[in-house]
Amino acid sequence: MGLQQIAPHRRFYTDRSENVPAPGVSAFGGDFRSSFYIETRMSSPGLTARLACALFVLATLAPAAWSATSPALPASYPAAGELVAMQTAARVAPDPGARVVRLLHQFRSDYRLQVLLALGQATGVDGKTWFKVSLPMRPNGTLGWIPAGTVALRPMRNRIVVHRGLRTIELFRGNRRLLHAKVAVGAPGRETPLGEFYVTARFVPDDPFLGVFAVETSAYSRLTEWPGGGKVGIHGTSKPWLLGQAVSHGCVRVSNTTALALKRLAPVGTPISIVAR
Repeated sequence: MGLQQIAPHRRFYTDRSENVPAPGVSAFGGDFRSSFYIETRMSSPGLTARLACALFVLATLAPAAWSATSPALPASYPAAGELVAMQTAARVAPDPGARVVRLLHQFRSDYRLQVLLALGQATGVDGKTWFKVSLPMRPNGTLGWIPAGTVALRPMRNRIVVHRGLRTIELFRGNRRLLHAKVAVGAPGRETPLGEFYVTARFVPDDPFLGVFAVETSAYSRLTEWPGGGKVGIHGTSKPWLLGQAVSHGCVRVSNTTALALKRLAPVGTPISIVAR
């Protein structure tokens, strides 16, 4: 069966506080299509299929090449990168015999490459290096350990801080603040979750309600009954007059100007802190 037959487009929830999303639509909003559609607006199914096949071949070869030498370790943490193994088990401790928290696959269900954020490293009971990673799953804040040879990491220079109480967003490079702007956050009863997260995907929305650009985060909203798991996004808006208010289903809405700044400054893997203040 060809890739075009097995890779249907996936739809995600539009974060509209005015309307309850229909069943079968997920919680984040926008058109996630496939990993090969990211910010490219591809219109040719044949081109998408060819690129998918080429990337799949490269992915299958990567683990062998990666394991031929000692795994590269990042110069500093946090560090993020794509899985280079077809699958790996995230465990509760740096131990091949420890309980599995989650089985991670190189490609997500929407055919994007799986990206993980590593917070540190340790030598496991097997004498090898393991990475402590933030896992994009419920409950928020779940951590796990994966072997160093299964992921290619690079240090992350920038970080995002969302102040839920002040309803602002900041982006820092080291101690230097590069961005400060007003946001809208989740309404009472569907509050934007607090915690430490990261950017898991980026896309240009088809729905103008989401503005000119959006990022998916590893955070999940409280609306657990929503299909798709209730992922939280940071996205632009067609209703900038609502910024500064608590009106969303949990997503962080920003102006389109801020969304374009995030497009430039927040690559996949960028750490995100959502704080109460």
